[in-house]
Amino acid sequence: MTASWLMGIDIGGTFTDVVALEAATGAVRTGKVLSRTDPVDGIIAACGAVELELADVSGVMHGTTMATNAIVEGRLAPTALVATEGFSGVLDIGRQNRRELYKMAVTPRPEALVPPARRLEARQRMDAAGEEIVPLTDAEIERLARSVKAMGVESVAVSLIHSYLNGEHEERIGEGLKKVVPYVALSHQLNPEPREFERTNSTAMNAALMPLVARYLERLVQRIGSQTALHMFHSAGGMASAASIASRPLALALSGPAAGVAAAAAVAHRLGLGHVISFDMGGTTTDVSIIVGGKAQIDSNQRMAGYPIRQMMVAVETIGAGGGSIARRDGTAVRVGPDSAGASPGPACYGLGGTQPTVADANILLGYIEDGRMLGGTVRLDAAKAAKAFEPLATAFGTSIHEAALGVRRVANSNMARALRRVTVEHGVDARNCALLAFGGAGPMHAVSLARDFAIRHVIVPRFSSAFSAFGCITADMRYAEQRPLHMHSRRWDVAALREAVERTAARLEQPLIEAGTPRERLRVEVTGLLRYLGQSDAVDVTLAAPYDLAAIDADFKQTHDRLYGFFTDEPWEIDTLRVTVSAPSMQDATRFRHDQEATATDPVVVRKCWFEGAVELDTPHFDRDRLPPGWKVAGPAIIEDAWSTIVVDPGATASVDDAGHVHIVVELPRQ
Repeated sequence: MTASWLMGIDIGGTFTDVVALEAATGAVRTGKVLSRTDPVDGIIAACGAVELELADVSGVMHGTTMATNAIVEGRLAPTALVATEGFSGVLDIGRQNRRELYKMAVTPRPEALVPPARRLEARQRMDAAGEEIVPLTDAEIERLARSVKAMGVESVAVSLIHSYLNGEHEERIGEGLKKVVPYVALSHQLNPEPREFERTNSTAMNAALMPLVARYLERLVQRIGSQTALHMFHSAGGMASAASIASRPLALALSGPAAGVAAAAAVAHRLGLGHVISFDMGGTTTDVSIIVGGKAQIDSNQRMAGYPIRQMMVAVETIGAGGGSIARRDGTAVRVGPDSAGASPGPACYGLGGTQPTVADANILLGYIEDGRMLGGTVRLDAAKAAKAFEPLATAFGTSIHEAALGVRRVANSNMARALRRVTVEHGVDARNCALLAFGGAGPMHAVSLARDFAIRHVIVPRFSSAFSAFGCITADMRYAEQRPLHMHSRRWDVAALREAVERTAARLEQPLIEAGTPRERLRVEVTGLLRYLGQSDAVDVTLAAPYDLAAIDADFKQTHDRLYGFFTDEPWEIDTLRVTVSAPSMQDATRFRHDQEATATDPVVVRKCWFEGAVELDTPHFDRDRLPPGWKVAGPAIIEDAWSTIVVDPGATASVDDAGHVHIVVELPRQ
């Protein structure tokens, strides 16, 4: 039997989502299972959820929170660091930046990823032009290898001064260390830029993740077999081979959320929407991102668990607010999250042992989800257990259970509103001019009320919304990206040098795609310059297109700077960093996932009582989303459900279905 199915799989903190596509016919299957302790078991269970065997699957596209969780939970492998002589203290020196400028009680910095006892100094030196001034001898490499072997570590980070200009010494040290340890991370390969602290910290974190991720990928490849190709979704918004990820596991740091943002960007592009806020609310976290002109925004400076990471990632704001977020009394107020009931024991309404009130319990008590409903055939919801969990909270505040549930929902929305505010303000975007694209298991339940708080008039709930990150995996491009320092002055513009730098970097990035069988003519090259006025610390992203006309780039830079900071000048500027992305467009165009044009069921499945803001109880029709035809329309209040998620259409909002199966909701805003 020929393997004919492709699978996109996203492993989250609570659920593992799967979208499967049969390449020949365009048939689609979706499923969701509770995440397993062993993610390999979760992938096998996901296959079963869509009634497939691994023998049926020709390719697995996989997003995961494994690296993120390992960083946040401190489950990193012990690693050693090799630095240039005199520079091993860079992890302790760090930066003088204070994250909270006016807070007197300074939050303590996390401990350095590599303690002093596991740091080694190499006798070698490159100057600021990348020229060797202290030679690296074979005897020195042997000395370093002996010292590392004596430490008993499995991984080593090598970060030398000015290696981003000349990586020869790192290469030689790396070759010597591979004789005594299985995993070596070289800074000039991972982050070929200045910023010694960030580069060293990122390389150390990458090295500390290598044993965990490499072993996982090895077990996964053995389990799925050689007949099934494996690709991983990386944080910059594309797919990469498992082999390349094994050596650069830090690229998985925002893997799952990035897949959802990539899918949201594709939907925004096809709908012709200028500014879109992607809103992904799952069981454990909520991820918010801004999409401009159909493109997800990329950020090179991120922090995880307090550690700076210099790595290209989709710009995502993540908060601990999801369907499983636990609500509790905090003095005279209610606090929701960041701790979550997760997959085990889960919210009380799942009936799996959870006893504390959660956002999911609030939503079932308000009538948005049917009591006794089977989620995807595996979890039966129980409103009585949710009510029992909410009783202590309602008693503590002297309210009814429904009023307590509305209060918890309101606090959860407030938490998410702060994330929306941060991500729009930081990108110079007025949220009132955006559409809100909501997905994840819980996002569509909160989207309309959140949009109303932000004066957003248009909400889109895309098809496959409950497994949207898995959908993003299966439709994503294969993509590799790299950014390097350039420092090209606007008053000394050199088109030939710029073109040569782009072509040299693109040729290197094209290689793995060509080796994977992609014809060169199908490859797409995108070039971005990180531009700044002379003397500025931060740079802004500006698209650079051949023939690299100075006047056009100058105009784009000023327009972008004005949007972000409210001003621009005629002062000289420079390209600080050059970012080149090479991608092979996905063969699985989202238009192949056809909506059922024959669906004709427009009547509600049932009419039930639901509670809305103001403690108002209203008769609310519930509709089966999978049976709604294109062009169907309804005024709120209404509930639209599929097997795994629920769309709440609040009073004063109107929902309709387009030809692709996306649900559009027009939100009526209160008069000012």
